[in-house]
Amino acid sequence: MQRLLPDALSDRLREMIVEGELSPGEKINERELCESFGVSRTPLREAVQALAKEGLIQITPRRGARVAPMTVEDLDEVFPIMGALESLAGELACARIAPNQVSEIRVLHNAMVTAYERGDRHSYFHLNEEIHDRIFKAAGNQTLIQMRRGLAARVRRARFRANLSAARWKKAVSEHEEIVAALEARDGPRLSRLLRDHLAGKLDTVRAAIRAEMAEREGAAD
Repeated sequence: MQRLLPDALSDRLREMIVEGELSPGEKINERELCESFGVSRTPLREAVQALAKEGLIQITPRRGARVAPMTVEDLDEVFPIMGALESLAGELACARIAPNQVSEIRVLHNAMVTAYERGDRHSYFHLNEEIHDRIFKAAGNQTLIQMRRGLAARVRRARFRANLSAARWKKAVSEHEEIVAALEARDGPRLSRLLRDHLAGKLDTVRAAIRAEMAEREGAAD
């Protein structure tokens, strides 16, 4: 593998965590990752430290680093804040977005639907993210974008996991059609509500999955 620069290494590790290639609670195996990425331990440890600041990795003295668990408490803390940011971004975007920006988002949405129909979760997820990124960009508020960036990593992992449910994935596609239609109509209040509800639906799905896993583990321990 081509040697990765520090930022690219952080990005790759982040993707592995978000998409479940590295599971919650899994130990970060420095030797294996260094061999896989073709890097020394120093840049890998820098990347691990960066992701620890984002809340994706937990570092324990003398015990090493592990992928942080995804807890109901953490999601309940982060998602309402992100929902408020998404809601505001939608309202501002409707007031400020240019026609070509709307057209570009429609193209991304159509590509996302195609990815859904193919069952391509990886492409779907990244197209989905690009749509939300474009809405924030259209809002034209750098403070809002920076606030979102600070929470993004913790929310992205849950967003990816939410669509592992076939029923939720199908519903998410339908919700995205409404989101794009509201943007095309420049209906700020409607888009604001749709974005908030869309994120709340994902939270409900992931929360239920985490609680089911906890109950299963407790049952196995009895």
